[in-house]
Amino acid sequence: MESLGVFLKSRRDRVTPDEIGLRTYGTSRRVPGLRREELAQLAGVSAGYYTRLEQGQAETASRQVLDALARALRLDDVETGHLHNLARQATLPRMTDPGPEDPHPRVLALLENLGEAVPALVFGRRGDVLAWNHAGNALMAGHVAFDAPRDPDRRPSLPRMFFLDPLVRELYRNRAELARVHVAYLRLTAGRYPTDARLAALIGELSMRSDDFAALWATGDVADCTVGAMHLRHPTVGAVSVDYQVWVQPDSPDHRLEIYTPKDPGSADALKILTQFDR
Repeated sequence: MESLGVFLKSRRDRVTPDEIGLRTYGTSRRVPGLRREELAQLAGVSAGYYTRLEQGQAETASRQVLDALARALRLDDVETGHLHNLARQATLPRMTDPGPEDPHPRVLALLENLGEAVPALVFGRRGDVLAWNHAGNALMAGHVAFDAPRDPDRRPSLPRMFFLDPLVRELYRNRAELARVHVAYLRLTAGRYPTDARLAALIGELSMRSDDFAALWATGDVADCTVGAMHLRHPTVGAVSVDYQVWVQPDSPDHRLEIYTPKDPGSADALKILTQFDR
């Protein structure tokens, strides 16, 4: 998992003095972004305290200090939330296994009422597919058995498939863009659930087995994943472009219903063909 210090350094490295109007007086610089002393000054804390914070030697950081650092680093709302999540980790217990997830009944009810006209999947916190309709199965992973999500031992993992499954890797025409989204959202989730041993194992596996994942993880980027576009080269119906959007139940934010709608008439026709296959 990620520490507060690692995240702070990665964000410090991406902010240049010129971006924030900081005078450097022509001196040579050995760091790509802000120096620790410069960030500390901008945030209104001592250089020694900030150094201890980045090195993991400071026990706590107040909300005011974290917000000041976030402003100085120009973090957005999602990154700021991630910063606060990481700052709380020092008081959390060691890794635990939360066990397999069960999709919330209301999320399953919503999926059932969508029918087959709209491809849809239900994801757990780690990107495991907890449920899908036939259209969603056919669109995103037709080579995976439809009933696989019902068995925790067979559940497909979208992050694992995206980075390690050759068939899924070839599915996306805008793969580079979506890879950044996958990794940034997984980092956000890791900050929310720092003691989830299964999540840590997934991140470790992907870091070891996928150079793409490892390189993107090293950037330190963090983002939510709520809407976007997917451009696919589907093995059955050819080119398909869809918009995805995520629906979250307030009392079960871990379980996300993701639906896919066509971006153009040709994609709409392709989705109709997928939904008409015998099941």
